Amino acid sequence: MNFGKTLKRLRLDAGLTQKQLAMQIGVTKSVISFYELQERIPSPAILVKLSAVFHVSTDYLLGIDHIERLDVSGLTKEDVKLVSQLIDALRNKNVK
Repeated sequence: MNFGKTLKRLRLDAGLTQKQLAMQIGVTKSVISFYELQERIPSPAILVKLSAVFHVSTDYLLGIDHIERLDVSGLTKEDVKLVSQLIDALRNKNVK
């Protein structure tokens, strides 16, 4: 399990400091540091909070699911269709 590395990558990609992330999920900065260094394992409740912050599944955080998914909640069906078309076009472009 590469939870610590995954958490750090997601945090940095989101432009968050350890302190900012800690405040969002109700822990201290040192707890985030311990998670990233893999010196502590988060509780199930904290995993759920982290997955909500980064819009990924808990399985993705734990390294069980390696497919990064997009959160399309709040979008209309038409918006989701447009996003899907864009993804398909980009995937096709990268295959060629």
